[in-house]
This record gives sequence, C-alpha cells and structure tokens, in this order.
Amino acid sequence: MDNRFTDIIKLIKQSRINAIKAVNAELINLYWNIGEHISKKIEQSEWGDSVVTELANFIQTQEPEIKGFSDKNIWRMKQFYETYKDFPKLSTLLREISWSHNLAIFSRCKTVEEREFYLKLAKQENYSFRELERQISASLFERTMIGNSKLSTALRETNHDLSNTFKDSYVFEFLNLPDPHSESDLQRGLVRQMKNFILELGKDFLFIGEEYKLQVGNSDFYIDLLFYHRGLQCLVAFELKADKFKPDHLGQLNFYLEALDRDVKKPNENPSIGVLLCKDKDSEVVEYALSRSLSPTMVSEYKTQLPDKKLLQQKLHELFDNETDEK
Repeated sequence: MDNRFTDIIKLIKQSRINAIKAVNAELINLYWNIGEHISKKIEQSEWGDSVVTELANFIQTQEPEIKGFSDKNIWRMKQFYETYKDFPKLSTLLREISWSHNLAIFSRCKTVEEREFYLKLAKQENYSFRELERQISASLFERTMIGNSKLSTALRETNHDLSNTFKDSYVFEFLNLPDPHSESDLQRGLVRQMKNFILELGKDFLFIGEEYKLQVGNSDFYIDLLFYHRGLQCLVAFELKADKFKPDHLGQLNFYLEALDRDVKKPNENPSIGVLLCKDKDSEVVEYALSRSLSPTMVSEYKTQLPDKKLLQQKLHELFDNETDEK
C-alpha cells in the first residue's frame, strides 16, 4: 500500500462524516420544529388530532418525492418535541445522534435520567442502532445505577465505525437518496433476483417496493419484497432468509401481514398474504402465511393463484447457487 496519500484519504473520510453529521443535525432540527409547530397548534385548539393524517396526505399529494413524513413519523415528531421541550440541556445531544437512535431512546426509556444516559452513551460510543437497542434491552442503565459504577474500560474502548452511526434511512429519505441496504451482499442479490423472477411469473404481480418500510409504534420494520396481486386483489409480501427455516420466521411474517392489513391495505382489498422463502446449504423451504379470517374457499383461491411451492423452491435453489458461485 502506498502510504504517501493515507492522510488525504483520512481527510476525505472525515469530511464525509462531517457532512453527514451536518445533514443529520438539520434533519433532527426540522423534526423538532415540525413537532413543536403541531404540538402548539393542537394545544391552542387551532388544530385537531386528525391534522397529522391530513398533513401526511397533503405532503404525499403535493410533494410525492418527499419521503419520511408518514402520519406515524409526524406523530413521532410531536412526541419527540413534547418529551424534551422542558430539558434544553439535552438539545445538543439530540442532534448528535440519528433519528432512529432518538426514536429508540425516547420511546423506550421511562425517565429523563435514563434518556440522558443513553443519549450520552450513543454519542460517546458511536453505537449502531442495533447495538443501542441491545444495550437498552439488556438494562445497561439500571445495572450501571445499581452497581453505582462507570462504564467498563472494555466498553469505553470498543471501536465503532462512526460512519455507520449515521447510515440512517431517514437521512437518505430527507436527501431523496436511495437507502443503502443493511443486509449482506448475498441477501441483496437473492432478493433482487427473486423480484425479477416473481415479475416474470405473470402479469398479475405488480411490484410495490423492495425493503418496504412498515412503521409499528416507534419501531421500523422492512419487508424484503412487496407486490400487489391483481387477480387476488391483495398485497403479497415475500420474505427471503438465507438460513435454515425457523418457526420464528413465520411469526415475523404474520406480524408484517397484520401491520399491512391495518395500515396499508385498502378497504376494498382482500387480506394480505405472505410467502416465506428459506434457503440454507441443505434445503429450500417455502411456506405461505395466510390470514386466519380467510374462508376455506378463499384459501383455496389464494393457493390456486399463488406461485407453486415446488417452482419457488427450484428457483430459490438456482438463485442461491448462482449467487454463491459469483462470490
């Protein structure tokens, strides 16, 4: 390696990080201002609670290229402002971590002391979103308080990549940029090829989105592939797992279907259905997830028009072999 230019590389990387941090701070500031505006309007009885849905629909209609302003996320902005408005000393910290990090903290922590603890920790340790979630779930705050101890030397010395901290889907939506996938290259390749295969199966499948975001409470979830089936008049979610089949996979898919039926499905459409595709080194498993509310006649109709399991297994086998051969 030519060491003459490593300092230049460092300068480039640092400037990129600084740029992303600046955009993130502006995004958090925007969300704060929107939350403040809505909160005060509702408090003064100038606007009703339904205004959030109306605002989300207005933005979608007038500026469809603007992303990140669903009714759920706008409600989160209002909650964000109301959570911290009386604690100005935390203002700087809020803008130094991503929106997803903020969501995890203000929605899961019960006291201002706990929120401040995780805000400082997320900034100090450059935690990824998943690591922050793990520490909250492990009750790090409670254990630290009970032990009356500081963070361990090992924890302080953990070296996290700062750029990963700001790879937040909301930043990319704010800039109208494609969101980089968090899954492995193998997973992305399989999903991309499966999408093309599904569209080739017949004209009834209409593609809606890849990594389709579902907002449930203050958490975001992503469906690998989402289609609409014209014949069945329903949404069809495909989840692809590059590992051995586990019952938990079906549970996750059913959770997605409930969210789709509650928040995405239109009144005139049939209940959503899911297709789980699992591939490990030994086998391919394909399972359908169907709503319990479906009548036996409707179940039979669904299965008639859905892709045949054996055909999907065969294609999954081919795709997996092709992707792994290319590595």
